[in-house]
Amino acid sequence: MTDKDFDLSRRSFIDRVLMATAGAGMAAATPWASAAVGAAPVAKSDRVRLGVIGTGDRGRGLIQNIAKTRNCTVAAICDNFELHLAKGRALVDASTRAFTDHRAMLDAGGLDAVVIATPLDLHKQQSFDAFDAGLHVWCEKAMARTIDDCSAMVKRSQDSGKVLQIGHQRMFKPTYLNAVRRAKEGEIGSLTQIRASWHRQSSWRRPVPAGATDRQINWRLYRDSSAGLMTELATHQIQVSNLFFDAVPTRVMGSGSICFWKDGREVYDHVALIYEYAGGRKLIYTSLLNNARYGCEEQIQGSKGTIEPELGRIYKELPPKELALLRMQADVASGKKRAVPIGGATWFAELPVTTPGEPLGWGEYDETMLQFEGFGEAVRTGKPLPGLLSQAYHASVASLLGEQAMDSGQVMAWPTSLVAI
Repeated sequence: MTDKDFDLSRRSFIDRVLMATAGAGMAAATPWASAAVGAAPVAKSDRVRLGVIGTGDRGRGLIQNIAKTRNCTVAAICDNFELHLAKGRALVDASTRAFTDHRAMLDAGGLDAVVIATPLDLHKQQSFDAFDAGLHVWCEKAMARTIDDCSAMVKRSQDSGKVLQIGHQRMFKPTYLNAVRRAKEGEIGSLTQIRASWHRQSSWRRPVPAGATDRQINWRLYRDSSAGLMTELATHQIQVSNLFFDAVPTRVMGSGSICFWKDGREVYDHVALIYEYAGGRKLIYTSLLNNARYGCEEQIQGSKGTIEPELGRIYKELPPKELALLRMQADVASGKKRAVPIGGATWFAELPVTTPGEPLGWGEYDETMLQFEGFGEAVRTGKPLPGLLSQAYHASVASLLGEQAMDSGQVMAWPTSLVAI
């Protein structure tokens, strides 16, 4: 892609975000998005200087997106594993400083903010160290390993007067923003249920290179550093659910198991949960690692239709029909059916709708770039993107509360001791 091509595609991407967030209702529902697109380009010498802690797969992906922004630059990188640090070096300018200890990077100065892309159990202390050094923090989701740590990060951010932003890409994706807009405008009626799933055909276990330990590479499989599917995947879709319902859950129940990959891992490879919201609304969530047939989906179900933002489709409900039992009787009377076995499969009056629906559109491009442009503007002005931290905080709390529900076998109520944002 040439620079001209990139500028055009970037402009098209931003235009779509603006179109999706237009209107008073959307300004209130997704204020962070319109704030992010308003970030102004700055001279290279004035760009926000970021130090990236963690240059594994995700950290390197973030470095590549930061390079696309017009107001941020990577000024330092850090990783305690030499192979990852070497791969990080390959993505940045040769003059970019490299460290094996994040405290040494902070002590060296020359930064405005840090980007944390390390295992969850390290997020709290590394963000604390950055706040103490007078820096702002962008932290990869989920926020932290425990609800208490999530709350402590929010509190330390507030006390220090520094920005804390958590990486949830869907909050900046035009397709999702457009889906929220159309739901807010009433196109699918009253929302009563969201079905979400993230299914993969993968063990999640990675080969361990020389010089590294299994827990260093496969940290997502162990309880001390991850809640597995809940913090690595579910947190994204719980945030989507909170956004569409414009609420947080009142309680959660669930079941988790190590059902297929019995390889010494400690986190569940199969989870099923129900999150209840006020008014009886529900998020039904499943995730597993041994069947990818239904992949990653969200179905936002209302009284007049369904939106599938991940697939970029909207479906309208058909007008109410006669009762299914009456239709069955009519089919038999007219000779269309010779027999109607109860519980059998010869009559398919209520199978899923198979019409293609209408496209929501606007799915291409990587919204991670826009996240960082918004973060750069927040750092530059000292004002966080409005509404974004509470979205991330509540999604992380909900994912960890789901883990507690599965571990205990109990229904877990929404905590009453959370930090006000």
